[in-house]
Amino acid sequence: MASNLERPAGSIDTDLLKGLARTVRGLTIDATEAAKSGHPGLPLGCADLAVTLWYYFLRYNPEDPAWPGRDKFILSGGHGSMLLYSLLHLAGYEDMGLEELRNFRQWGSRTPGHPESDLAGGVETTTGPLGQGFANGIGFALADAMMGARVNRKGFRPFDNYVYAIVSDGDLMEGVAQEAASFAGHMKLGNVVYLYDDNDVSLDGPTALTFNREDTAKKFEAMGWHVQKIDGMDHKEVAKAITTAQDEKERPSLIICKTVIGYGAPKKAGTSAAHGSPLGGEEAEAAKEFHGIPLEPLFHVPEEDRKAWAERKNQLRGVYDKWHEDLEAARSSHPDAVKLLEAHLKQELPEGLEKKLPEFDPEKELASRKASQAAIKAIAPEIPWLVGGSADLSVSTNAFSSDWENVQPGELGPRHLWFGVREHAMGGIVNGMVRSGLFRSFGATFLTFSDYMRGAVRLSALMHCPSIWVYTHDSIFLGEDGPTHQPVEHVASLRAMPGIIVIRPGDAVETAEAWLAALREKEHPVAIVLTRQNIPTFDRSKAEFEGEGSLAQGAYIFRKEKDSGDLDGILIGTGSELHLCVEAARALEGEGKSIRVVSMPSWELFERQEPKYREKVLPKSCQRRLAVEAGTAFGWPRWVGSEANTVSVNRFGASAPWKRVAKEFGFTPENVASRMRKVLDRKQQPAPADGDDELT
Repeated sequence: MASNLERPAGSIDTDLLKGLARTVRGLTIDATEAAKSGHPGLPLGCADLAVTLWYYFLRYNPEDPAWPGRDKFILSGGHGSMLLYSLLHLAGYEDMGLEELRNFRQWGSRTPGHPESDLAGGVETTTGPLGQGFANGIGFALADAMMGARVNRKGFRPFDNYVYAIVSDGDLMEGVAQEAASFAGHMKLGNVVYLYDDNDVSLDGPTALTFNREDTAKKFEAMGWHVQKIDGMDHKEVAKAITTAQDEKERPSLIICKTVIGYGAPKKAGTSAAHGSPLGGEEAEAAKEFHGIPLEPLFHVPEEDRKAWAERKNQLRGVYDKWHEDLEAARSSHPDAVKLLEAHLKQELPEGLEKKLPEFDPEKELASRKASQAAIKAIAPEIPWLVGGSADLSVSTNAFSSDWENVQPGELGPRHLWFGVREHAMGGIVNGMVRSGLFRSFGATFLTFSDYMRGAVRLSALMHCPSIWVYTHDSIFLGEDGPTHQPVEHVASLRAMPGIIVIRPGDAVETAEAWLAALREKEHPVAIVLTRQNIPTFDRSKAEFEGEGSLAQGAYIFRKEKDSGDLDGILIGTGSELHLCVEAARALEGEGKSIRVVSMPSWELFERQEPKYREKVLPKSCQRRLAVEAGTAFGWPRWVGSEANTVSVNRFGASAPWKRVAKEFGFTPENVASRMRKVLDRKQQPAPADGDDELT
């Protein structure tokens, strides 16, 4: 491997590694006992294989944790977080000082119960729900491999790195990990090396209770993986197995490491009692005595350990420096590759990108999923780091550019990803790709199947990971496929999640603007929610649409009320229901009413705006409001006062042609106008007092 250290198989210092593992175990015992909380079992059992990996194989730089040429290490069994925190501390990561270990699981520390990627360098991804780290790692590996296909050249190979993970029985039981494993095997990701902590124990008891009739080795071999079985507590076997895995270029590798959970604890080792609770005073002391760890001082790190880790850090600095020297030399020998690499790392949007957005014919109706595809095709040439695809629904979601070729095994240079029917793994893989810092990736499926990937979506929000989720077939207007495929509660469910931005554009123009807003977002994931059916494209050159603001503000005056007289009421529409609001407003205007139409594609973007702007769009003085959205009314009272002020769907849908479904559920201009008349007939509600809810 370019710029790597000499591989150590057969020449490792086992005495050194025993000492390093001893210290990791001691730190784990002390931290979990001090917190009176934690999972000591995994670190005690995996310390030997972990220090072998970190000391002899893993390439990293504690002073530059995001170095693109690094290997990645993921602790997918995130409950064993003290293993990772101990290694980060010993390896010299500045924000993982000894005080952080002392404050394990305490308020304000960088050492929460499960690793969180935004708290400390070296924590590649937020793991906790089992299987997510497994899938994220496949995303990291795919990103590195795709980047290598783009920029690796003869004499310049900045992406010949590996993704390592420690995965648990629980990870392998989760469906998301099985989906990701199948995908990785299909894609021949030879840069994946996963060490399976095979300790025969899960939280409830022996894995024999639930996990004893399948042959993990044969199963992974059947999915295209290279598999080895070893003693995970024998340093030489671990080193040999990792070396063998590195030599396998065509298959991801699983090393099944037989270990003992809670190793060294006389009463709890090998049992579920070591999994999720501290050992307890007497057992902790006995475990320390077994391993030869001094009882005092607590959190003891021998000087010889610190010296050894410092030497390793210096060795790795040479690898780091060589990588950058190669990069500088390539500016002359391979300038195109360096330019492309830097574009991927910076991910800067070109100036004037909005001018590249497609223009749409206002005389033609167009499904927003098709407008989305047109937007991707228009902007993709300007953004080489944008990639993505669908969970076996590309012909339905239209979430790709027609100019793109397909990513396939051995052909990793293209941009269109086929994830297969693997929604949850798609979510985890996309998160890993985005967390790599090399790509802005999106994953697409029907909105109703967002449930199948919710764990990954939630983690993207928790990590401040700006993944892009494209959800089509967004309402009961899906039609004949019926209520199993017709989302009702899903938009409200996504909006209920902290940290995600949900955008439901109302026509083709807003759809293109939604992509621009998503690409400009650096801190949060974005869900773009799109229609299957054709919807009108509004002619914004007409005077009635000379409103104020745009989709970027989340909500804006889409159709102005009459110039004279007081504002009688406000119709608020999102997505395909925006045109119903416009038609209803026109009808009411003919009756002498002054009705404003507000397009509100994104609550979250609107909440970001200054109070003065929000008041201009939704003045407190006008509480006669009606929201129109083909989903549940949940959450709308914040904007319109009560669920009675909504045209919404609070039951499951029905199988029928979509126009019949729309009529039966009341999504017609006539019904919207009728409902608005009832709102106008009611006594005006008092405006909220200042400070009660400044957003409404």
